Amino acid sequence: MQSNLTPTDLEAQLTTLAQQQGARRIGICSLEQDQALGYLDQWLERDFFGEMEWMRRGRDLRADLNQVHPNARRIVIAAFDYWPEGVDAWDIIASTDKAYISRYALGRDYHKTLRKRMKSIAQALLPDGAFRVFSDSAPVLEKHFAEQSGLGWIGKHTLILSRSQGSYCFLAGFLTDAELPTTTAIETPRCGSCTACIEVCPTQAIVAPYQLDARKCISYHTIEMDAPIPEPYRVAMGNRVFGCDDCQLVCPWNRYAELGDGQFTPRHGWDDVTLLELWALTEDEFLQRTEGMAIRRAGYVKFRSNLAIALGNAPYQPAHLQALQSEDSSDPRLKEHVAWAIDQQRKKCAR
Repeated sequence: MQSNLTPTDLEAQLTTLAQQQGARRIGICSLEQDQALGYLDQWLERDFFGEMEWMRRGRDLRADLNQVHPNARRIVIAAFDYWPEGVDAWDIIASTDKAYISRYALGRDYHKTLRKRMKSIAQALLPDGAFRVFSDSAPVLEKHFAEQSGLGWIGKHTLILSRSQGSYCFLAGFLTDAELPTTTAIETPRCGSCTACIEVCPTQAIVAPYQLDARKCISYHTIEMDAPIPEPYRVAMGNRVFGCDDCQLVCPWNRYAELGDGQFTPRHGWDDVTLLELWALTEDEFLQRTEGMAIRRAGYVKFRSNLAIALGNAPYQPAHLQALQSEDSSDPRLKEHVAWAIDQQRKKCAR
């Protein structure tokens, strides 16, 4: 970093670098996080993490970021918008023979893309070895530091939320041992008395303002969890086969969201695709069509298991029932979901 840069000069340079890399907002904060760690400990004590054991295992690393990057003093963190142009999300959710995929997952997987961009920003400011980049890839309380860096506030749905640009954003940043001047303009929380995100959640996973029980969350069920999805949540899933956006779709601040980076534009028409089209994919076709996309994280069998539940929730059609009956996988989770879905379709046929 140039030693003669004033804080104002640094802010201007950082903003320019961020904009060149597609970030709309960027900021710097210290590593103070005592209050956030307290909230994390309460969340862990209540077992809200479900099967995500890495959240418990990584607690001490999150508490001591010098173990993540030696002599860490600052975090630089940026927000990259991803909201895609395409078919209206609510229209897809209402079309129960179609597959709803969380809008963030329709384009290129953000993890490597944004780490590369943050590395470019860091290298323009700092010598090699003076930073470690991350994007949902290191034990860092990203939302807390985004809030402290002035990128927004943590909303009642537990996501980072900005007055000017809503919540449809990815976070990425880097830890550094350079003692950079911190951002001074912090955004005032503006959720007020609104509870729209809490009320709309299909599974009541937002158990209180700012408290999410992942064990009830459709995103957790359809992406992170290995076990069969519990029956009480299957009907509530509807046609959501990878993630869930309801709490963001109803947020009043998202009326200000702008279209996101072109890298996150929907691929292969997956923003408007039928359940049967996806069910017909072979594993090779699934891998080919999800190359470079976050959907691949689920894996073919997991994704197919989610599709089975959505087919069970869809209106009765002979084609839906026949598709389910043609499944011959030996995977226990998929078999359980298919059996449940067949039963749902038969019940609807009998009405």
